[in-house]
Amino acid sequence: MVDTDKSALRTSLLQTRQALTPEQVREGSERIIARIRALPEWKNATEALIYWPIRNEVDLRPLVTELWQRGACVLLPRCRPEKQGEMDLACAACEADLAPGPFSIMEPDAGKCPPVQDCTPDIALIPGVGFDRAGNRLGFGGGYYDRLLSTEQMRKTLKIGIGYGFQMVTAIPAQPWDKPMNLICTDTELWRP
Repeated sequence: MVDTDKSALRTSLLQTRQALTPEQVREGSERIIARIRALPEWKNATEALIYWPIRNEVDLRPLVTELWQRGACVLLPRCRPEKQGEMDLACAACEADLAPGPFSIMEPDAGKCPPVQDCTPDIALIPGVGFDRAGNRLGFGGGYYDRLLSTEQMRKTLKIGIGYGFQMVTAIPAQPWDKPMNLICTDTELWRP
């Protein structure tokens, strides 16, 4: 029953996000970026996990550029081709270090960016399909981020869910392995569960 509820919610939220115009994506992304920039944890971050946007996700690329300009370690996830549902983290120093991965998402090129084992990001900006006020996150259903966020290296990391205001829903059915967010940042609010 929970899976059906999650599937229906996921489909509805993805359809709404896909219908956003480029202008709505740009304006929403700019508001979210401004909220992230105001966080002391962002200003002091020397190692940050971030994502490259796809399919009308919030576009945080200006924050990636900002991290590169200040010499911070920019960690991006990379899918493990031999292990479905698992990701490595790799540090990319510039956009030229990125290449399309198995889901056509830009990720650190395996030939240029080896996986980083010893990293403890100060902050992690995590995309989601939906969030609720308890900090629960709804992803694409593959468990990639839940596995990554359950690792010891991510234990002390400030985990911030990133989405648009309409992606904040009343409740997301949570499982014991789901990893909640510490903050949720949308274009309409910054929510601390």
